[in-house]
Amino acid sequence: MSFDQTKIHMKKLVFVSLVSAGLFWGPGWRAAAQTGDTQGVAMQLGSKPLYDRVAVLNYLQNQEYDEAVAYLAPILRADSGNASLLGYAGFAYYMTEDYRSSGACYRRVLALDPNNIPALHYLLLMSVNEHPAEAMTYAGRLVELQKGKGAWWRMMGELYGRMNQRDSALAYYRRAYALGPGDVRTIAGLADLLIESKDFAAVDTMVDAAMQQDSLNPTLNKLAVRAAYLSQRYERAIEPGERLVRADEPSVQALTWLALSYYELKAFPDCIRVCEHMLDLGLTEEAVYYYESRAWTKVGEYRRSDSLLQIALKMAISPTAEWYYFDLAANHESLHEHREAVANYDTAYYLFRDPTVLYTCGRICETEIHDLARARRYYLRYLAVAKPKTKEEREAVAYIRKRWGKK
Repeated sequence: MSFDQTKIHMKKLVFVSLVSAGLFWGPGWRAAAQTGDTQGVAMQLGSKPLYDRVAVLNYLQNQEYDEAVAYLAPILRADSGNASLLGYAGFAYYMTEDYRSSGACYRRVLALDPNNIPALHYLLLMSVNEHPAEAMTYAGRLVELQKGKGAWWRMMGELYGRMNQRDSALAYYRRAYALGPGDVRTIAGLADLLIESKDFAAVDTMVDAAMQQDSLNPTLNKLAVRAAYLSQRYERAIEPGERLVRADEPSVQALTWLALSYYELKAFPDCIRVCEHMLDLGLTEEAVYYYESRAWTKVGEYRRSDSLLQIALKMAISPTAEWYYFDLAANHESLHEHREAVANYDTAYYLFRDPTVLYTCGRICETEIHDLARARRYYLRYLAVAKPKTKEEREAVAYIRKRWGKK
């Protein structure tokens, strides 16, 4: 799982679990909780309470983050030196995606408490994409503070991987795996590096062990298919790939590898079935049509193969390519290179099916190349598909019918 996915995942956490762990207030508040302080007084200047802790927790537990921000912002302006208040506000801002304000709160927390784990974690998540060097600082600090937590080692591994420092990334991922061999995100990150070095046996060992605990996990099954296909051990791709099929998992790459594994095993009907399944899932990729067409060819269904190839071809070529062929043809025509002009117009018709192009080809063959037999073929093809709408098109149809005797 990437850092961006981790951020999304963090937003789905139940806030009460963080509260119960004591992550959003200091030792004084843990002591207050232990002595039964449930009156909602979270901070006081003198004897006057400034905010209601229970009210804040209710906002956060109910995912009313905008309301929490509106409640906390004026209090924060009154006293920005309380780590508990800053932690609540930083989290609320984070959940509303106001990362600038959230970062300011968490940096202030670190100024008060350099070892604050949540502040370091959220600052890591917010800096990883645009400020990787800063993110590395936070991740390194988390590793120092909690050496036994695999997640921090994994994040360091991912950062090193992003910086193309493969050996360091591998070392941190291996440590993360040793601390948490069941963590799927660690397995996925480490597997990426091992597959890159073609250490497929190590990938198999990790994935097989994890799948003994959760054989339906989509990430693990995708990894298994990927390793099997890239190592050309196509039989190993079948079982995990079929799990993805049964789960309707919309993974283009993994399902494509499954289809190609069937193709390499000469199980062409199964290759077709997987491709059709992908299309049913809405995965209408050019490659899916192409691979299915090749499988139909292998079973002798050439018409079906051709129809799918036509779809793949249309998807492969941008609609703007029609302009390029027309412009090429016009240039050739201006240079009196009439055969080249016809060739480009002909290609434009084959790709985009504009009937008027056939008339243009016929005209050039008739008036410039003087190949009347070829001109007749173009003209008759034009009549077969023409749907004249303009005056010029109607005149062209009338001319062809009169000149070439087609009624």
